[in-house]
Amino acid sequence: MNVAVCAYGAGNVRSVVVAFERLGASAQVTEDPSAVTTADLAVLPGVGSAASAMDGLRRRGLDKALRERVADRGPTLGICLGLQLLFERSAEQGGADGLGVLPGEVTALDAGGLKVPHIGWEPVRWERSSELMEGLDTQTPFYFVHSFAVRPDNPADVLGTAEWGERFACAVVRPPLYGVQFHPEKSGTAGLRLLANFARIVRAGDQVALQSSGPASG
Repeated sequence: MNVAVCAYGAGNVRSVVVAFERLGASAQVTEDPSAVTTADLAVLPGVGSAASAMDGLRRRGLDKALRERVADRGPTLGICLGLQLLFERSAEQGGADGLGVLPGEVTALDAGGLKVPHIGWEPVRWERSSELMEGLDTQTPFYFVHSFAVRPDNPADVLGTAEWGERFACAVVRPPLYGVQFHPEKSGTAGLRLLANFARIVRAGDQVALQSSGPASG
């Protein structure tokens, strides 16, 4: 399985590559839009601000590549800032448009006096069933580093929530889009299990596509 990890100047992505390689996938860091559109799965990681991240995506043509990929039903996973960029708009640093492939916005985390940025391990409560969280109990802790939170327009998109002052959406699913606010690549065994689940979903989708296409005519 070929994994394209988008490189656009928003943080170190090596840990994401290593995590997928541990699962037996062939992962590469790439700025090439064609590699992103054609990979078996694409991962949009990132740390930093939404405005600078979107500028990095646009300068490389990765914003168009990701939108095309989603339109073609290509499995895509956003991690941390990558999740936030999937939405329509972020309020960070005066505001910035996102990729707009999920309806909703990103606003400051209402921590209720707790320290921001929110850094550390927090339990995730699964709000509904999905193959993405198979084998992961509700209240499984994952590692977070963030100051903003996504606000999906559609509650049905929310798979998991966590609490830091407020309870906020930290995992979303609207196939072919998947996204998590936490860092699975830094969350030990639980994080690897979640990434393995994602990889299995992609492989299962490929198998269904092959079966539905039927035998080639000669």
